[in-house]
Amino acid sequence: MNASTVFLTGLTITLVSAFLVVLYLRSRLDPILVDLCGTPERARFWTAFSNVALILVPMIRALGYRPGAGLPLMELADQFEQALIGLVGTVLALGFVLTLFIRSSVPQKASAQERHAA
Repeated sequence: MNASTVFLTGLTITLVSAFLVVLYLRSRLDPILVDLCGTPERARFWTAFSNVALILVPMIRALGYRPGAGLPLMELADQFEQALIGLVGTVLALGFVLTLFIRSSVPQKASAQERHAA
């Protein structure tokens, strides 16, 4: 394998991995975003935004990798490592932001329910 083939193979693996994560998280993320955003239209926007971030950040990390003269498999592993760092970082950032919004919205809903019960 030459350096170009290794690089393009790494990009392909990164793109497939990112799409799999997007597919996995989508069904779990949509109901949370509808609840937090209040309307399905707003939730769809933030789902799309999250999907773009989950794909672009790992691709940017993978594009920044330059294969050397090492073994092709090790070069692929190094490129994929960079992509996974981007993917995990993006997932953690989304989780952190969602946690902040969930924490701030839960007490308000609880207090509204308590007022109706009284």
